[in-house]
Amino acid sequence: MPASQAQTAVTAPAQSAPPSDAPFPEFIKDPLEPLNRGIWKLNKGILLGVLQPTSRVYRAVVPVPVRQSIKNFARNITYPGRAVNHCLQGRWNGAGDESIRFLCNTTAGVGGLFDVASKWDIPKSEANFAQTFGHWGWKPSTYLVLPLLGPSDESHALGLALDKASQPWNYQSPYRYASNAATYDRVSDQAENIAQFVRSEADSYADAKYAWSFAAKHETPDWSLGGERDAATLQTMGVALIRCKDPKFIERGRESSVHLSSTGRDMAFNYWLQPEGAPLIYVAPGLGTHRLSEPTLSIAENLYRNGYSVVTTTGVFHPEFMERASTSALPGYPPADCHDLWVELTEIDRMLEKKFPDRFHKKGIVSFSMGGFQSLYFATHEQPQKSGLVSFDRYVAINPPVHLNHGYVAVDRFYNAPLAWPADERQNRINNSLHKVAKLASMPSSFGSVPPFDAIESKFLVGFSFRLTLRDAIYSSQKRHSMEVLAAPLSSWSRDSSYREIFNTTYQDYFQKYAIPYYQTRGVGIDEFNRSINLMTHENKLRSQPNVRVILNRNDFLLTPKDTAWLESTLGPSRLKVFADGGHLGNLASDKVQAAVIDALSGLK
Repeated sequence: MPASQAQTAVTAPAQSAPPSDAPFPEFIKDPLEPLNRGIWKLNKGILLGVLQPTSRVYRAVVPVPVRQSIKNFARNITYPGRAVNHCLQGRWNGAGDESIRFLCNTTAGVGGLFDVASKWDIPKSEANFAQTFGHWGWKPSTYLVLPLLGPSDESHALGLALDKASQPWNYQSPYRYASNAATYDRVSDQAENIAQFVRSEADSYADAKYAWSFAAKHETPDWSLGGERDAATLQTMGVALIRCKDPKFIERGRESSVHLSSTGRDMAFNYWLQPEGAPLIYVAPGLGTHRLSEPTLSIAENLYRNGYSVVTTTGVFHPEFMERASTSALPGYPPADCHDLWVELTEIDRMLEKKFPDRFHKKGIVSFSMGGFQSLYFATHEQPQKSGLVSFDRYVAINPPVHLNHGYVAVDRFYNAPLAWPADERQNRINNSLHKVAKLASMPSSFGSVPPFDAIESKFLVGFSFRLTLRDAIYSSQKRHSMEVLAAPLSSWSRDSSYREIFNTTYQDYFQKYAIPYYQTRGVGIDEFNRSINLMTHENKLRSQPNVRVILNRNDFLLTPKDTAWLESTLGPSRLKVFADGGHLGNLASDKVQAAVIDALSGLK
């Protein structure tokens, strides 16, 4: 092995305790986790089984202007509660603005059906009892999940009860129905986004709790920057802002599943077909990315809008894939992961060919991040006549890593970036970083195109997102096939202790303590493992494969300058498109990248 590769090779298993000072945000306490998870599961069933399907019908039947009038009326009639809370907080201007709005909308707005006050530039000013409690100094300490209502805490739960008590229409029977109708109208607008979240996240309960810990805070975070910025990780954070241009794109597709004889399980996928014959493109996402995540859907929407039929799948590190499509106990060895993914794609292809004969002219695969690595692996190993696996006419890889271990080392380093802060400031600054994220989520356009994070903050946040993926992969694999590495008990209903231990596990730890020992029991030596995680091993095949196209950003932290130079020399300008910046996938939804993806598929139609 060349010296440059040996420096980043995965080493043999080593037993070492996780660092006790590893960064970890302070999330809200969850002493009722088993009960909360039970209510969350009930809420999820009601959401997916009742609210989401009925909301689609409701939105299709009730016109937007009518739904807006319902919202206007509901806000207008609940004015007393806002007025009281403004007074309790000493916010007299807010109380005055809301009083004027109430008078205008009740009279000129026909009982509040029309928001004339906004047209007259009379400002809105929200206030509720939970906000008042926060103003008085009550800091929530216990996480709660409320039936039908979702995330909360003791302060917000009591505040919600008092908010209801302050609403006049809850005291007369006929008007209570109007109150319930207004609540349903509000929920119907949120049902699709919430359903997408709970379906695409491996543990939506934990992720919602993490978000609530900071989003529910009434105080303002410290927006000041403590140092220089890091362009690559700041641009990478643009992934969080990716959205489909058509908010109904998911609804326009279909969901189905195939039975995999390799595992004996059913695996779900989503697809959007053109009304006439067209090339069929499979979208293979990154590390732990779901088939319904925004980055996956953004690529699918771009392809569909440009005349391609599309199938979306789930990444190999996501528990959905691990538990249904993987023949291994845990992911990380590319030959095994790629074969399992290829088998899944083949079964999907057979189903669609049988259901829609002569519909697909040619086939391609568009992939990103880890999915890009895997599709390039396909391109160098394809032997369809011998293997019986689906064959592709084009392989498009967006921001693929070249050497997986370099990427893992990078994101481990990012997660530990806060160790550069003074120890007595570290916890508060970690918490403040996530507090910024939570506030920005509610006002994404307030700070322009450059997020207000310094280099340590943006690196930590990128590393934290990758650590969430590792959390889910380790928990899922060890719950099904424990290797006796974790000391904390693995319970489906109480995960805080195991998650805390997993957060102290780096990607390097994962390979040294989980992946390599497991695959050694299956006859895979360390040298063979190291060769498999490096695309340079397949240089000759990639050089001679005319159907490969790669799109990358020069400042992608998963690539070294040598990796980029190697891709340039191996593929040449006709098969490689390089953008100057964008970080890792940060410009995925930009017009220039989406155009490059379509250009990479030219010739298939």
